[in-house]
This record gives sequence, C-alpha cells and structure tokens, in this order.
Amino acid sequence: MSTLYLDCGMGAAGDMLTAALFDLLDARSQQMFLKEINASGVEGVTVEAETAVKAGIQGTHIRVLIDGAEEMEHGHHHHHTSPRNINEIIRSTSFSNKVRNDAIAVYGLIAGAESRVHGKTVDEIHFHEVGTKDAIIDVLSVCRLIEMLGPDEILASPVCTGYGEVRCAHGIMPVPAPATAVLLEGIPMYAGDIRSELCTPTGAALLKFFVREFTNMPMMKISCTGYGCGMKDFPRANCVRAMIGERVDTESPGREKGISRSGVVELSTNIDDMTGEALGHAAEILRKAGALEVYITPVYMKKNRPGNVLTVLCRAEDEEALSALFFKHTTTWGIRRRNVERRYMDTMIESVDTEFGSVRFKVGTGYGVTKSKPEYEDVARIAELRKISIAEILGRISF
Repeated sequence: MSTLYLDCGMGAAGDMLTAALFDLLDARSQQMFLKEINASGVEGVTVEAETAVKAGIQGTHIRVLIDGAEEMEHGHHHHHTSPRNINEIIRSTSFSNKVRNDAIAVYGLIAGAESRVHGKTVDEIHFHEVGTKDAIIDVLSVCRLIEMLGPDEILASPVCTGYGEVRCAHGIMPVPAPATAVLLEGIPMYAGDIRSELCTPTGAALLKFFVREFTNMPMMKISCTGYGCGMKDFPRANCVRAMIGERVDTESPGREKGISRSGVVELSTNIDDMTGEALGHAAEILRKAGALEVYITPVYMKKNRPGNVLTVLCRAEDEEALSALFFKHTTTWGIRRRNVERRYMDTMIESVDTEFGSVRFKVGTGYGVTKSKPEYEDVARIAELRKISIAEILGRISF
C-alpha cells in the first residue's frame, strides 16, 4: 500500500505543500503539472518552480505570479471573494471532476471555519487572504498533485503552528490565526519555538481534508523524498517534507504476507422521518453508486423516538458523489464523515466441480486463516433447478 507522509514540523502552507508534492515527481511529470496548472483557466496566473535552499537543505519553491507579479502572502492585499465566486473559478478550470470537487471541499472547510470565527453564515462571509488567486492555485495544485501521486493513504506529523501574532485583513491576530485554530480542532498541534505563523488556514484545510491520521511516521520503505520551501528564513529549515513509499508491517510476526488494509471514508446520518421502503431504496441507490458497504442500524433518538442510522463505507474518491446522493434520496440535513482503516483478507473466486456441477467459491486467506464460502447465486440456482433446499446443497458440497 502506497503511503504519503507529510512532515509538518515547520507547519504547513499551501505553497509549501505544493512544492513538497511537486518535488516528489519525476522531471517529465513536473513539466506536465506546470503545463496543466498554467493552462487551467485561472485568468492571469503563472506558476513557476525554482530551486531553493533553507538551512542548507535544497528543495523546491513554488512562485505564483498574478499578471506577472507575485502577490504578498499575508495581509497586505484586501481582496473580497465570496465562497460562491471561488467555487465558480474552480469549476471553470480544466481539471478533472475529482480535483475540482476536492478543491471545492477544501474551501468548504475554510468557509465553515470563517463562519464560526466571525459569527456569520457561510453565505455572508468573504475571504480575504485565502480568497486570492494564489491561494486558489495552491489548493488546486495540491489536489492535482495528490491525484497524480495516487497514494493509498496520507499521514502527517503533528502540526507546528508557530506562535506570536500575524497581521491580516481584520487586524492583528494571535497565532494560530482564529480560522486556522478552528480547522486544526481534533488535530495534534504545538507552538514550537519559532515566533511566526507557520501553519496558514489554507495549509490547515488541506491537511484536514486529505490526511487520514496525524502520527509519528510508521515504518516505511521510502521511494522518494521532497522538500517544499517557504519564503521566510529561520534557524530551522523552513520546509514541509513529503515522503512516499510502502509501509513495512511490523504487527503480528506470524501474519502471512499479502494481508490487505486500506483507508476508507465512513459517511453516516440519523433519520427518523422516512419509511422503511424509502430508506431501503436510498440504500440500494448508494450501493449501485459504488459504496463499499451500506447498512442501516435501528436506534432510539431524542425523546426516545425510534430511528435509523444509515451508514456508508466508500473510497475517498467517491465521497462527494455519494454525499450528494445522501442529500438527494434521504431526508437528512447533514452527514457525519470520518476516515477509518479497514483490514480484510485477500480474496479470490475459484470454481469447484461438485455433484451438482461447477460452483463458484469465495476464498479468503490472511492472519493465519483460510476461509471458503460458496457463492449464494450458484447455490440458489441449483436449489431451484433440483427442487431441493439450500441447506441440503451446502451439506453436500465443499471447497
């Protein structure tokens, strides 16, 4: 399983994450990325990559030019951009649906944080620094680079925020900035010893959206390391480090090779105002749309009203499409989501000759266990043809 690990010991900003991921690509892929981003349709934007050195470490710095000039990173421009405007810019680009949807979702996190901080609805807020074209390009770039790298999971270290104050459009704010602090809720973070803003709202939102777990780096076989350099110089190398490789499994020494694990997204919602037929119909639609698993759990809700929890497990790339189906086909007003890890046995389908003819068996191996089970459709077909019970057939066939 391919793992991308982000070392955020010097925080995270959109341009630094872009540069670190860019640094993982080979030269041909780097040129392809730059060609794509510069032809993406964001008016007046040019992206350049250059070599940079921070505290003796060579890495990449990404420059975003707007009409030939580099926008200042913090607080000296006063653009007022609404979430709707940003979504329109993102939707107008030439990137894939996945990249556009991921970028819109990242900005949705930022909008939610800004809404909480300022006590306004999402429709009422206006972005300042994070609404500039260079910030939009940073978000689109990270989403596209992750699509190009295609890791099975993304992990990150605890996030260093820095400390002190930062000047922004609303005035002087504490570090981490209020929106950044909201975005980092639930994520391990620390101030460190650098007096500066190390983690920006854009960086925090990208981490929150893509990272499955914030932890020390697991045992890995690293295939490539990239360094994304920031603008400022500090006693410590001002870089985000990205490493991609394969996990080395150290659990259960007796485990067989080939055991599979993967990160998936769990979506769920509580419902108490749908009929069983309508809820079952919604579950079937979600299954057909690519959900890995759909199940309904009866629960007691407030005032002891009976209800159900509709839960879906899905791949990360299917999350947005399945979320839309949740809202379209159920009465819910909101969905919970969390990243989870599943472990599963390696499986295959094998055909076995039996007294009833060929029967397909599902065979699973792993964790020192081998299991087999005849496919229900084959058994049911035989039962109907022979006019005997399924139990009798199961008693007379084996793998």
